[in-house]
Amino acid sequence: MKRVQQGFTLIELMIVVAIIGILAAIAVPQYQNYVTKARWADLNTATAPFKQAISQCLQENNGTVASCDSAAELNVTLPANNTGNMASMTITADTAAIVATGNATVGSCVVTWTPTVSASRVAWAGVTSGANCSKAQTGIDAAAGT
Repeated sequence: MKRVQQGFTLIELMIVVAIIGILAAIAVPQYQNYVTKARWADLNTATAPFKQAISQCLQENNGTVASCDSAAELNVTLPANNTGNMASMTITADTAAIVATGNATVGSCVVTWTPTVSASRVAWAGVTSGANCSKAQTGIDAAAGT
């Protein structure tokens, strides 16, 4: 009589473990990038009220950046340092650029949002800076600025 095989052979189990190992080696770094990118999405969203305040100020002041380049002129309160994933947020004098600096949990990257004023609108361009900061982390392409 033939004996019926019961269970899996050692080689079959080793193949399954190897496949799971390969998938985990790919998935874990991708997951970490997604988590960091999601945290940066939160930080980039936190800049939205300040972008709107600057845009409105620029429209009311005929595009004069010098009238809209501080929190006092905009009558806004910038977030306190070390809130959530943000280390700091500032508005740069003379350019009205918003500089958002992430803390260590988001790679200490810096994203600078700079307004470009035209006759009919205010456009914002984001630039990433910092060591090992990339689009995969911040969602902002350092080269293209979007």
